[in-house]
Amino acid sequence: MPTIEQIKAARALIGWSQGDLAERSEMSQTGIARIENGTNQPNSTTIEKIISAFDAADIEFIDKSGVKKRSGEIRTLRGKQGFIDFMNDVYEVSKTQGGEIILHSAKPKNWIKWMGKERYDAHSLRMKELGDKINVKITVEEGNNDFIAGAFAEYRWFPENIFREQSFYAYGTKLAFLNFTNNDVIIQILDKSEFAEGFRILFNIAWNNVSQPTS
Repeated sequence: MPTIEQIKAARALIGWSQGDLAERSEMSQTGIARIENGTNQPNSTTIEKIISAFDAADIEFIDKSGVKKRSGEIRTLRGKQGFIDFMNDVYEVSKTQGGEIILHSAKPKNWIKWMGKERYDAHSLRMKELGDKINVKITVEEGNNDFIAGAFAEYRWFPENIFREQSFYAYGTKLAFLNFTNNDVIIQILDKSEFAEGFRILFNIAWNNVSQPTS
């Protein structure tokens, strides 16, 4: 269980206000303030929400006093909550780093299945609000017209004969590998800018020479 000092230090490390932490942990800003000033003693559920919010931002608590930001490590997330945490990370990195964001070999039904339509619609809106700060490109299987991210992304079709179930995401300095099955989703995230940039180069070659416009 992180201490009050660790929670404050974690916020400072990534530049979050109490309101930012409240939003990402699905709590109120007043609730966070009362925890940090010692007025309220959080229960286990509240602590789990706070830890999960920081974990999605690659913040790790060390013993009783330390805080660090993970870097250069492969992080694994899985299941519905893991997928939601991953998409929150995509948004946070997009908001802070901007730039080109690419999603290769996407099946929109997987995003709706593991995130839920209402939550995905909210994600789509917040990504759209980033405007020109981001440039999002997505490849889907040839013939698939389910462009759920059309409000903020450009789509192209990828040939059916070389399309695969696994999806790849490059955002900011991170490269993620998403493996979907009927009963689970496993996401592995590598925070190494050289790998993310290398994949962007390969993706754009395919984008310009193999994929086809969707209209």
